[in-house]
This record gives sequence, structure tokens and C-alpha cells, in this order.
Amino acid sequence: MNRICKSCIFLLLLSSYALPGSCGDPVDGPKWAIRGGKVVTITKGNLEGAVVLVAGSRIEKIIARPPAGWKPPAGYKLIDAGERWVVPGFIELHSHIAGGDLNDMVYPVNPGFRTLDNVIPRNALLKRAQAGGVTTALFIPGSGTNMGGFGTLIKTAGKDLDEMLIRFPGALKIAQGGNPERRGGDIGYSRIGMNWLIRNALKEGQAYTRAWDAWEADKTKKKPVKNPRLEMFRGLFHREYPVVVHTQGYHLIQSTIRILHDEMKLWVVIDHGTFDGFELAPEVASRGIQVMNGPREFRWDTRLGGFRGLAYEWYRGGIKTIGVNTDSPVVPAEELIYQASMAVRLGLKEDVALAGITLHAARALGMEKRLGSLEAGKDADIVIWTGDPLDPRQSVVLTMINGKIAYDTSKEPQRF
Repeated sequence: MNRICKSCIFLLLLSSYALPGSCGDPVDGPKWAIRGGKVVTITKGNLEGAVVLVAGSRIEKIIARPPAGWKPPAGYKLIDAGERWVVPGFIELHSHIAGGDLNDMVYPVNPGFRTLDNVIPRNALLKRAQAGGVTTALFIPGSGTNMGGFGTLIKTAGKDLDEMLIRFPGALKIAQGGNPERRGGDIGYSRIGMNWLIRNALKEGQAYTRAWDAWEADKTKKKPVKNPRLEMFRGLFHREYPVVVHTQGYHLIQSTIRILHDEMKLWVVIDHGTFDGFELAPEVASRGIQVMNGPREFRWDTRLGGFRGLAYEWYRGGIKTIGVNTDSPVVPAEELIYQASMAVRLGLKEDVALAGITLHAARALGMEKRLGSLEAGKDADIVIWTGDPLDPRQSVVLTMINGKIAYDTSKEPQRF
């Protein structure tokens, strides 16, 4: 994980001042009618005065233009947000805050490791994430080794792991360069050696997957022996979930493209992409690889004598679905919206920045049919803001996750 100076964020953004206000006194129940001053759907624009109907854990319907005197259907509890904004829950694709024990430093590649067993529901950092509008997180291993194991996709609220869980495995975590170089290990500190380790581990998993595929196609053949260390590679090579890659800078991203995408044919998400990595944007875009830039959102360019917005440079180079991350707790998860705000400050369009932490993030994980926008049939992950969330003076007053209120400033102190 890369440390950045938090004060740099506030040099580029206005200080955050929470505006007072609440949503009345919403009553817990299975059905909600949420009326907002502005409803940000992501897919169908911003709707003035629209209503979101929620039944159970899903969005039932969006009423774009409720008639004068409209009242909720029988059995629905009204949350009247007044002039406030109603926004989809944010998705953090690079999170380390759902539990502990993120790195095992004995072996440089650990494909059998998993974060699923380390999730701690209702922990304080997840509660703060809710107060920043973050409703979904990919909880992944750290980057102390080249292959840290498999991460877990979760909601940030739930009474237990079963209620929080969206998908396991969520993704394989690989780190190419950077932090693993500090470790040394079996072959020293070289990046060429680390690429060799990653390639060898993946080839072993690829051979294991092919052996099982061959047996399942023809069960007269000898059945392979189950290997728990390699078992999750099968879904990886079947492209059921991606590999998220700690990779940044031109030369490392070039290795990511060539080894993980071109050679191994994996579903790849670049999960940092900082420094001069954006110079490979055309090559990355031509392969359909998603980029979630962060936590550094800017780079001082000596030639220009000023800052360059990294998300904007990726977008300008062809990554039209660019997103951002916090690498929380490097930047706190509740400040994910500040990452998006900074990208806007440095050139990215506002609608692209919001999509980058909602729908684009969902698509990066293959979850766009369930997450990332306010549409009928999707999870009821809904956040009410005092105003435009990209304005750092605004704050969250209510967070709903799976149709249940997880955070409500009318009933508890403001967390963020």
C-alpha cells in the first residue's frame, strides 16, 4: 500500500463541513418510498423530485415524475429527503479494513490464502465507511507479497458475514513491484524475479484447471487429485472473477498487460495505476482492462510546472470507465468521495467521477446487474446526501444497505 500525505488532498479540495439536517424519523420496515430533491440514477441521469420505491433488499421502481399530491402506496414508509440528493451507494475496490491479518510474509506467492475467514462484521472502520456513503467493498490481501491470496466482496453492513457476503472469491490479489520489493525473499528484490514467480504460480494453476476441465469433459479419464492451494484458480481461469493488480508506473503496467492479460488470458483490473502508468492508456483500453486509479490522484509534472490529474489522464488516453480507490486505510474509506472530487478538480467530468465509484466499479467486478446505479431490480444500496456529493462541504445523512438503514444522523451522532 502506498502512503500519501493527507494534507495534499485538502490543498486541492475545500475543507469538509457537514451541513445540519436529517431525514425526519424513518421507521424500520420492509418497504420504503424515498423522495429526493435530486435522484442520481447514474444510468438515466439526475431526476428532480423523483421517488425510489424499495421492497425488501431491492429497488422496486423509480417514479421519475410523481404527480402533484403523490402519496406512497399502502404499506410503504416515506423518507422525504426534501431538497437533498439521493445517490447510489459507493463501491470501494481496494479495501483492507474489513478485518486483520492481510499479509503472510513466509511465501512470496500464497494462492491458497483468503480474506473470507478474517472479516470482522460491524467493525468501527466499516461503520465510518457507511458514513461516507460506501456500501460495498472488495476486501483484499495486502501487497507485501507477489500473490497475497483471494479477496472477498462484501457489503459494509450486516449482522454477520453471511448477511454481508456478496461473492467469494471476489478477486485474486497480485502485487507487481512496489511493496514486495521490500521483502526480498526467495529470489531477492528484482522485478524480473517477481514476474517469474507470478508466472510460475499462474502456470501451475492453469495446468490444474485444464486437468479438471479435461476430466469433467470425459469422466472415463483419471480423476485429478484435489489441491486446496490451487482450487480457486479454476474460477479465475474460467473468468468467474478477476485478478486485481497492485501495479503502477509504465514498466510494471506493461508487465501486467503482457503476463496477466495477453499470456494468461485473465480478467484483469489495474488497481493503482499511478505515476506515469497512464501513458499506456491506449494499450490498456484496447484490451478492455478496467483501471481504478489511486490512492494518488495527482502527479507533479516538472515539464508543465503543475499537477496532472491521473484519473483524467487515463480517461483522456481512452479509459472511459475510469474509477478511483482509497487503498483504505491508507486513505480512509469514507473519503472515497474526496478521491472522486479530486479527480474532478484535476479535469475529470463530474458524471464520470461519480460513475467511477458506482457503476464503473460494479462493472470492474462483473456486478453491474446488481450494483452501481439506482434501477429497478438492483440492490437497495441508497445514500442521502445534504447536496452534491462531489462538493466536499456536503455530507451523508442516511445510508441504506440492502434495504436496511445502516446509518442515520437523525438517530445517532454524525460519524464523518
